[in-house]
Formats: sequence, C-alpha cells, structure tokens
Amino acid sequence: MSLDSKYLDQLIQATEKAAYGSSHFIGSGDKNAADKGAVDLMRKELNKIDMRGIVVIGEGEMDEAPMLYIGEKVGSGKGQEVDIALDPLEGTNFVAKNLPNSFSVLAAAEKGNLLSAPDTYMEKIAYGKNLPKDLLDLDNSIEKNILLLSEAKNQKPEQLTACILKRPRHDKIIKELNRLKVNIHFISDGDVSGAISVIDEDSPVDIYLGIGGGPEGVLAAAALSCLGGQMQTRLVLKESDIERAKKLGVEDYKKKFNIYEMVKGDVMFCATGVTSGDLLKGIVDKGDYYEANTFALHKNAKVNKKIINTHKKWIQFL
Repeated sequence: MSLDSKYLDQLIQATEKAAYGSSHFIGSGDKNAADKGAVDLMRKELNKIDMRGIVVIGEGEMDEAPMLYIGEKVGSGKGQEVDIALDPLEGTNFVAKNLPNSFSVLAAAEKGNLLSAPDTYMEKIAYGKNLPKDLLDLDNSIEKNILLLSEAKNQKPEQLTACILKRPRHDKIIKELNRLKVNIHFISDGDVSGAISVIDEDSPVDIYLGIGGGPEGVLAAAALSCLGGQMQTRLVLKESDIERAKKLGVEDYKKKFNIYEMVKGDVMFCATGVTSGDLLKGIVDKGDYYEANTFALHKNAKVNKKIINTHKKWIQFL
C-alpha cells in the first residue's frame, strides 16, 4: 500500500507553518519560545488532516506536554493509520541565537513502519545512492569503511568528504579521517541535515558518521529511504535508558539497524528552513507575506522537490 498522495501537500503546510511560528523568535535568546511557536502551529495543522496519526518519534513523553509527545494522536481521526516522526524545530539554539541550519521537519509512514527510537544517542553511518547494498558497517574500522567507499565510488580517500558533528566524543574518528586525508565538513548541531547531506545534490558530502540523536536518526533515514541512500545505526544507551527503550519495543538494544529496518514501505518527508543553512533557505519576511523553502519527498510517488511557497500572514496565522 501507499500513503494517500494528498497527504504530502498537507504535511508541507505543517512544516511551513511551524517554521514560520518559530521564525518570530530568531535572535530572541529564547529557545523554548521558539520551540513552542513551532509546536503549536504544527499540531494545529496536523489535526486538520484526515488521518489517524500517532507520533512515534516526538519531543518527549506524555507528561512533557505541550510538546508533541510520543504516543500523541494527531489528525481528524478519519482516513489512513499513519505513524508520524517529527521535530517541530530542529536547532532551537540556532533560532534563539540567529545561527544557520534550523528547520522544521517531519516524516510519515503507514502504521508500524517507522522505528520507535527513544530519545537517546545513536551511532550512525550514512552514505549515498547507487552503491552496493549494506556496503559499510558500524563494526568496521573507519579506515575499512573509507576504503570500501573509496573503491565503490572510484575515488581516492582524499577526494571524499565526511560530515561529522564537532564533538569531543568524535576526536578519534576525526584523527583517523585526517590520517586518511579525507575532507571533513564539520557541523555544530543538527545531525538530521548532516545525514541528509549525503543525498543532497548540492552537497559535497559522501559519508556521514558519528554519534547523534536517536529520533534524528529515524527522521534522516526516512529522507534517505526516499532517495535510495543507505544508513546503519545502533542505539547508544545508558543503563537508565534501557527500560525506556524496551517500552518502545526495542528488545535487542545492541542491534544494528539497517535503513530498511528503520523505515519500511511508503514514506513521506518534509523539511522547511527557519534560519538559512546547508540544506534550505530560511523563512523570508515579505511584509504582508512570508516565503517558505521546503524540501519534500514521497517515496512511492517518486517525488523529490525543493519548493518555495508564499503565504499571506493574516490568513495563515490569525
């Protein structure tokens, strides 16, 4: 089965309005207000859609409302059963401090087809399309993965670009990439866009690797799945996280998940820029209107588009 194609335009509305809601707080220093601005408008739009949706990747547990929490039901209660993964504002600090690379993002799949990852760390490796299935593996050394990728792409290691979060936990990986003379594209936050960069035609990135957020891993996998990209992940859990992971259905918490285990069947993905960055331009104020830049994908319909929509403020947000 496929998701109803009409959902894509409605999901685009949800990310665009969420992005606009948070854009009022760019440079405000108030990341919580920026997040709430996105959450409130995304929830409002999702509840207009004729679907029986449930949030499987969200912003926290039920008692953390008004966030869009894991297990929250969204939609009108009619139509298809849909699993929703979302982050109304990826990069709350970026908006608060007027820094680049913040956006509103969500993914949708049929019920039971998205991995319910807890809000913990996740080890990840992602790479682009038209490469052998399961080419790279988290249990390989960095050198082995780089050489495998180099051979498959018919490029020398020094012609490859790796994207990685600039964190002390990645110092050993960075040292090894430097030894292999791989180019490095550092990001300070926002590892959804980092992982997606391996399939972005405007990006030089060949491989994304390191440890980031679990929910962000599922969101990135949804986008990669639409365009033939590949990804392998493994949860990184503290002792206190294990019980929470089990409640979400994760029985083997040391398991490696390939992309086809994280995202199954048809999937849609939408991301709208708040502040401009590598993936998308941010919200542009046009007086009585605003301009939203969105990256939208629908796997089964083979939709892959970057679009610019203009909305009238008073119609959209009174």
